[in-house]
Amino acid sequence: MGTPFIYGRIADESNFTNRKKEVELLKRNFSGLVNTIIISPRRWGKTSLVNRVAQQLLKEDRSIRICQVDIFNCRTEEEFYLAYATAVLKANHSAWDDFTATVRKYLGRLLPTVTFSDTAQTCELSFGLDFKENKMTFDEVLNLPQALSKDSGRKMIVCIDEFQNINEYDDPLAFQRKLRSHWQKHTDVCYCLYGSKRHMLLDIFHNYNMPFYKFGEILFLEKISKEDWIEFIGRKFSETGKEIREELCGLIADRMKNHPYYTQQLSQQVWFRTETVVSTEIVDEAFNDIVGQLSLLFANVIDTLTPRQINFLLAVVDGSTNFSSKEVLTKYQLGTSANIKNLKKATTEKDLIDILPGNRIVLQDPVFEYWLKHIYRIR
Repeated sequence: MGTPFIYGRIADESNFTNRKKEVELLKRNFSGLVNTIIISPRRWGKTSLVNRVAQQLLKEDRSIRICQVDIFNCRTEEEFYLAYATAVLKANHSAWDDFTATVRKYLGRLLPTVTFSDTAQTCELSFGLDFKENKMTFDEVLNLPQALSKDSGRKMIVCIDEFQNINEYDDPLAFQRKLRSHWQKHTDVCYCLYGSKRHMLLDIFHNYNMPFYKFGEILFLEKISKEDWIEFIGRKFSETGKEIREELCGLIADRMKNHPYYTQQLSQQVWFRTETVVSTEIVDEAFNDIVGQLSLLFANVIDTLTPRQINFLLAVVDGSTNFSSKEVLTKYQLGTSANIKNLKKATTEKDLIDILPGNRIVLQDPVFEYWLKHIYRIR
């Protein structure tokens, strides 16, 4: 029997947990062609949410086309254009002949080449122009969704994952201006842009001086509630013939602070260890094993930090809030209050902390937080 708990990949069908409010909001925005920006820490289920809504809409409305692009591995504008154009074309055509004909019709000036893989059964696109000498010739790519939608009479939703990666390109501000200048004119297309680096995405979409300011509705993804986890975990155990008390479902969620990825992982490890009935000892053993497995990784993270950055994280773990106070500065040896801004910036850029509304600071990784507090500190 396969495990009923899924983590590290897209959760679909019965593996998808709650998110009813977010699903309805996103469906409404997609149907109304409202641009949407989704922001949350890593492994909170952004991609699963978008995929869930996409699958539902495709079943309900045959006139909609949904394009999903992951630009995590795109390190240049040219790589972005290739990934973007390929995904848009695949969302509209699955047949080799249709794909090739559309490329020639809409992107012919870019001297495209289409190759087909027999083993993977996929089409790949490349351009013949030298990118560095012809940057201004890629307008056709950015307008491709609108051109296809207008000619076919079908709406298109373009979803781009890890959108903050465009900040790594040469002259990212100019690139953002170019994207905005094209996309804001599209009447039959909407864009769903999402990623995991809150500080970078807020700078792109919430900074008055940036091209994408007010580009769309911003959705801050929340954690799934403990109550929803209790119902989900209990149901999954019951469906596979194993018994778990409600309080232990809650214990699993509490141990992982309702973190979607880790709650699924701990649930899976508890399930593997259970013959018939879950006990507190099984939950403790599974949790400790996960912490042990990740300890070397956490130790490597610590090795990349300065002593003050480590002490700052310990202050966060202990629930400190007024980091500039004399008491906190002295207790954690943080130096002067002027250091706090730099410490926040450094640990944010390393994806170690998240600054929530109200300027509340938390560690992103609940297992790392436990390790810092209960293992690293007592060495």
